[in-house]
Amino acid sequence: MRPITAATALYGVAGDPIAHSLSPALHNAAFEAMGIDAVSVALRAGAVDAQLVVGAVRTLGIHGLSVTMPLKVAVVEHCEHRTATVERLGASNCLVHEETSGVLAASTDGAGLLGAVSCVTGETVASKRCAVLGAGGAALAVIDALASAGAAEVIVVSRRAGAAARALALAPCVREGAPGEAATADLVIQATPVGMVGTDAQESDPLLDPGLLRAGQIAVDLVYHPLVTPWLAQAASSGARTVGGIEVLIHQAAGALELWLGTAPPAAALHAAVPTS
Repeated sequence: MRPITAATALYGVAGDPIAHSLSPALHNAAFEAMGIDAVSVALRAGAVDAQLVVGAVRTLGIHGLSVTMPLKVAVVEHCEHRTATVERLGASNCLVHEETSGVLAASTDGAGLLGAVSCVTGETVASKRCAVLGAGGAALAVIDALASAGAAEVIVVSRRAGAAARALALAPCVREGAPGEAATADLVIQATPVGMVGTDAQESDPLLDPGLLRAGQIAVDLVYHPLVTPWLAQAASSGARTVGGIEVLIHQAAGALELWLGTAPPAAALHAAVPTS
């Protein structure tokens, strides 16, 4: 790794919890491969710190910052500019320091999901029946991306009554459904924190029993800690082709790096930075 000096550009990821984040490793691997004098670090910050986080990007010379829970929604109102996707979702996972005009709130969550599915399976989501488990911020980004990419139908399964209302407003092809309907979809995406190590949701029951899946389906879990969640492992045992959350994270990070640097990072470098267990 290049020595860090006063001229080294600063990037990072902010959220809470943050100690498990692989984003700095991905960013730093890209900088090394591209010969860029930059470093990425993890910064612990909660939703109440959102204004300070955006202010730090603006005033301390942080060139780009990934944001994760619980900051994704909280940072948006403090940014001078928002992409059309962020305007629709009300959430951002990527802040870009624009030298003359402030901070841009962008989102690479949805594009990361599409890129991961394509990379692992060689398929697109166009004309597929899709099901999304969950209706939180990550789920909304996925739902928006699926609809924009031409999914025939997006079924939203949520735990709380009315939680899917915002999702239903994203596109005509989106509707609320039951777990039984989700089990028959071509593509099923687990977009809740269920199974995430170190969280209250680690031992929670999933919205859909992955044992109901079958060969010919694609199953995605956005959780990447652990690298293979119990839900994803059971989906694979049921015959479904699986896409892990780490693959989604890699493509989300690639999108953020391209926004920050103006050029796409080498995919091989990002994949090589991921631990194998």
